[in-house]
Amino acid sequence: MGQRVAVLGAGPMGLAVAYQLTQDGHYPVVFEADDRVGGMTASFDFNGLEIERYYHFHCISDHAFLQALGELGIADKMRWVETKMGYWYQGRLQPWGNPVALMKFRGLSLMAKFRYGLHALLCTKRNDWLPLDSLDAVSWIKRWVGKEAYEILWRRLFDYKFYDYSDNLSAAWIWSRIRRIGRSRFSLSREKLGYLEGGSETLLQALKDAIEIAGGEIRLKSPAEKLIIEGGKVVGIQVAGQLEIFDRVVSTIPLPYVPQLMPDLPQDILSQFAAKKNIAVVCVIAKLKRPVTENFWLNTNDPEMDIPGLVEYSNLRPLDKHVVYVPFYLPSEHPMFAEPDEVFLSKVRTYLKKINPRLCDEDFIDVRASRYRYAQPICEPRYLDTLPPVSLPVKGLWVADTSYYYPEDRGISESIGFGRQLAKIVVI
Repeated sequence: MGQRVAVLGAGPMGLAVAYQLTQDGHYPVVFEADDRVGGMTASFDFNGLEIERYYHFHCISDHAFLQALGELGIADKMRWVETKMGYWYQGRLQPWGNPVALMKFRGLSLMAKFRYGLHALLCTKRNDWLPLDSLDAVSWIKRWVGKEAYEILWRRLFDYKFYDYSDNLSAAWIWSRIRRIGRSRFSLSREKLGYLEGGSETLLQALKDAIEIAGGEIRLKSPAEKLIIEGGKVVGIQVAGQLEIFDRVVSTIPLPYVPQLMPDLPQDILSQFAAKKNIAVVCVIAKLKRPVTENFWLNTNDPEMDIPGLVEYSNLRPLDKHVVYVPFYLPSEHPMFAEPDEVFLSKVRTYLKKINPRLCDEDFIDVRASRYRYAQPICEPRYLDTLPPVSLPVKGLWVADTSYYYPEDRGISESIGFGRQLAKIVVI
């Protein structure tokens, strides 16, 4: 007999949980605080263009994502494109992301290039991450690539992505990022990334439709206010001041929200959730009349730019205009996070015009900023050891977010794969 299960959060993981539950004959009810599904993959109307608030791309190794496309009947919407990377360094735009570009890179010694390239190659070939789990990423990278390559190619990426957390990040977690991009190559020097026709909204709507057709519910603008626990088991959740009865609840919201939503959990577990750190993001998206560069991904090392890089999305997904994402990652307690949007919009106009001096104010059609408080979990060494188990010591309760598929970085495919596995254990 099918079970009625509450799912908290309608991001990719929550939707994947609900989708798998319906595939197995159950009846999920998804509660989402936003007015749309998708979480960080949700789209918005950007001056007549429906596009994600935060950039996303797909790699050829995203197996769970590709499997879901096939099941949902939208595999024909997938497109693969040969993309380019670049590096802005010493006021110069340079090719990046392949051995030839590395050897031609100006400002780096031959030995530093060799060490950097060897490290990247071995990361791509490596499968066993456990030996890296206890190591901090900065020391691990410095040991392999040396001080010169670290200072030029890595330091600013760490400084402007993780700030004060840079010196306590898991090497396994950083390795997984290097490997994912490295394995998107279809030859030694050529990279292939993917996008969906219509963007992530194509997947989100297909998942939503499949869930609802199979008898599930998705309730937007319906944040869970409190989980009700009695006698060591779930009774239900409070929504809009009313108790909704459920004996199974799956939470996929960011872990820092859990203590306020579930204050009756054991204190030691609440402390573990409260201790989890996240980086916030102010993501600026610009619509332009002309391109900035020919690259999809551009790393930056410039003393006048407080960003690790930018993504020129229209060099992956063809659009009528040119679209660039510029993320400012920073701790939410950092004073800059409290700055008004216009501060970030002004910086982006300045940075893009510096990278491409042909750009002028008239080339900027529109510029917007989106903010997300818990954009990136901070994964320190031995991260999984610090997390409570997914199945908590409360009967009928499971809690997870993107942290739980460590060492993999947050991504749509990883969220789908983990969410579907989670759904399988909920109804055992």
